[in-house]
Amino acid sequence: MGIAEARALHPQIEVVESDPQADRRLLESLADWCDRYTPLVALDGEDGLFLDISGCAHLFGGERGLLDDLLTRFFHQGFDVRAGLASTPGAAWAAARFGKSDVVAPGEEETLLAPLPLAALRLDKDVQAGLESVGLRTTGAIMAAPRAPLVRRFGKAVTLRLDQAMGRIEEPISPRLPVPPLMVERRLAEPIGLMEDIEALVEMLARQLKAELERRVEGAERLQLKLFRVDGDVRQVSVRASRPLREPRLVQKLFHERLAAQQNSLDAGCGFELVRLCALETAQLEASQTDLDQGDRNAEGDVALFADRVRARLGNHAIRQVRLVESHIPERAAVLVPFSADCDLAPSEKASSAMSEKDRPSRLFDLPECVEVSFAEVPDGPPLHFRWRRAAYRALRAEGPERISPEWWRGGEAGATRDYFRVEDEAGRRYWLYREGLYGEADTSPRWYLQGLSA
Repeated sequence: MGIAEARALHPQIEVVESDPQADRRLLESLADWCDRYTPLVALDGEDGLFLDISGCAHLFGGERGLLDDLLTRFFHQGFDVRAGLASTPGAAWAAARFGKSDVVAPGEEETLLAPLPLAALRLDKDVQAGLESVGLRTTGAIMAAPRAPLVRRFGKAVTLRLDQAMGRIEEPISPRLPVPPLMVERRLAEPIGLMEDIEALVEMLARQLKAELERRVEGAERLQLKLFRVDGDVRQVSVRASRPLREPRLVQKLFHERLAAQQNSLDAGCGFELVRLCALETAQLEASQTDLDQGDRNAEGDVALFADRVRARLGNHAIRQVRLVESHIPERAAVLVPFSADCDLAPSEKASSAMSEKDRPSRLFDLPECVEVSFAEVPDGPPLHFRWRRAAYRALRAEGPERISPEWWRGGEAGATRDYFRVEDEAGRRYWLYREGLYGEADTSPRWYLQGLSA
């Protein structure tokens, strides 16, 4: 009914503007909270959730115990919830919204559905209106009617939904989040809120996770810590390792840095009652025997651990490494990428030889900077006087030129031919300059740039 009519009947009624996005966020947060019962949680429209509790009910004292615990906790959080439990998603959906009993035993789907309205089959409104217009107003009437005329007149959706609810056709649910390959958890008798207690639990759970990882000869590359608060909120903390690991001490160090970085935003509220550690990504990790001759390997592992701890505290882009690319233009020959232990810490022989042959300056600018050249020995020679950043310099020695042609496959973005010179001024400072363009070209005159500095 309209607002005016509703207020006429109930003057004290509260009117709140609808916010579908906020409702969606609330439903997703409730789905995260329901992860305490099963990792297979799917969204159902705008006001429902599907939970696949196969193999999980015994952890809560059976199906009835799980359902009672779920409804009780939702009630204490201030939600009005209806639930249904059945062997098929369709029957559970109907029991939650229309059934008198919230638990449907296997084989009793027909008894549940027969007296319910057509809406219990999750049919479209147009199909439902068409069925009601011919006198089919209950699910039992659909069951008793011949199937062939129903399909010809109303389509396959009617019989499909009926068969799914009865269990004749399997109806899988798609969880909103991927199921972790491995996870361990600890349910606490008393909620905790101190960082020291959380980190101690992380190390304890990491020991349990290590046993399963060793059995599978794997290590964790991405880990997630889920903290379930008493009031229903769920906090998630994730870390990523450069190399597969399973040592509890190393796992605890990564989460220590991440928890320290999120300490201000990680509100414990009334405390966390459930702590879960998940291995979201794993990789093969063979056991290796280390001795005094493994110094280089241990050093690489220490660098990777240091990088992981820094990234856990400051973010994935806090540490970057240089990666060579196939380009002979100096500012394009290398790029900075987030650190990854997959890339060798030491340059390859091919890269080392290329770097030594070119002998580039120790410091290259991200972008070349313009300089003003006032005088040169010959038009194609090195500059004798130049101005850079409002300061004048006089060159005493120079080497070059080293000619680098443009990358013709880039088309108009390739630029012009460059002639590089190594120039040393009166104070012994060395500069790497280049002239872009050639003298005698009619279109443009050559321009000078500073590319880098030598130590």
